Amino acid sequence: QVHRLRSVDNLFVVVQEFKDYQFKENKEDALKDLEDLVKKLPWTDPLKVWELNNSLKKKKTKRKKHNLQSTASKEKLNDDGEDEGADQKDGSEQEDSAQNTAGVEPAGGQDREKTQGNEEDDNEQSDAKDELQAGCGSETKAGDSKTGEGEAKVLRFRVTCNRAGDKHSFTSNEAARDFGGAVQEHFQWKADMTNFDVEVLLNIHNNEVVVGIALTEESLHRRNITHFGPTTLRSTLAYGMLRLCDPQPTDIIIDPMCGTGAIPIEGATEWPGCYHIAGDNNPQAVKRAANNICSLLKKNENKESSTPLGIPLDIIQWDICNLPLRTGSVDIIVTDMPFGKRIGSKKKNWDLYPACLMEMGRICTPGTGRAVLLTQDKKCFAKALSRLGHIWRRGQTVWVNVGGLHAAVYLLKRT
Repeated sequence: QVHRLRSVDNLFVVVQEFKDYQFKENKEDALKDLEDLVKKLPWTDPLKVWELNNSLKKKKTKRKKHNLQSTASKEKLNDDGEDEGADQKDGSEQEDSAQNTAGVEPAGGQDREKTQGNEEDDNEQSDAKDELQAGCGSETKAGDSKTGEGEAKVLRFRVTCNRAGDKHSFTSNEAARDFGGAVQEHFQWKADMTNFDVEVLLNIHNNEVVVGIALTEESLHRRNITHFGPTTLRSTLAYGMLRLCDPQPTDIIIDPMCGTGAIPIEGATEWPGCYHIAGDNNPQAVKRAANNICSLLKKNENKESSTPLGIPLDIIQWDICNLPLRTGSVDIIVTDMPFGKRIGSKKKNWDLYPACLMEMGRICTPGTGRAVLLTQDKKCFAKALSRLGHIWRRGQTVWVNVGGLHAAVYLLKRT
């Protein structure tokens, strides 16, 4: 359930939190204190949670493998011999990707299965089925033996330190190095920066220190986007923005500056009862967004369902200041506006922002329409909004960190 949270980037279990940790002024003393801290921390319960999390991930992987194998065998029985090889190859490739996403190494049996799949073109269906079962059996054994070996092995770990604040006498690298050394000494684990089993987190924010163990291998924001642009928005932030405007079934939601389509794709996935329209003036961005939609459709097809459904989303190339939409026809507008750094410029924003807000006001339903807009160019936005107070009323403002930039999400209500 926790892994299904849509607005969370990373999950970790807290070992211990220190609200007001007193760092020594001398660098050596401060780092020595961090080393000594390792022995005092209550590691037992957090490590149990980590083990439980790992076992759940393994179960999920096994279930995925089983589903993919059963669909592959069904396809084998239904199709002609010539197609069998291709289907089998697809099935095993899907297994590879499913396993890798869960962080389990592909079992040796799969490569063997893949080659079998290619050689089966002229075989009888019954032979093909027997070979598939043999492949599955050998794969399971390989997987089991690997798991057995893994349990006997010494755990590999790394320490990641995130530090914020200017009153520390040490760098994040130094803290991670010394804290990691103490962890290694305490548990007798093996340090490995890339192929690690356990990631220990040391988060230092001014005088606040949180030690944790990571439960996610990569950030959960990498879920829908496969084709990235220069300023692709995180799916987690896109979800938060959409949720802020409380979409209701049958609402028409548009993103007039969609870029790679992170917001509308997240919207169509999480609010399928609404209709989503995305657009951008840049043909390259529209192409990337279209590719991301195709990837999502393929992903949905791979899931076990008798009728793979489409998604309620369209993408169009258009001009933000002259949208091809009827006046008052849109319920919600959610968009990431150009910050004027990587795309556009601060100077251009002085003309663009008022024109955007005016056009958005035209297409938005008076009285009930709302807009959620993200920008880092707060001064320009505030000025543009003050000029258009007769169209938009400012509701809530949420401050967010976008790639190290201090940005704001504005919730506006249509008057």
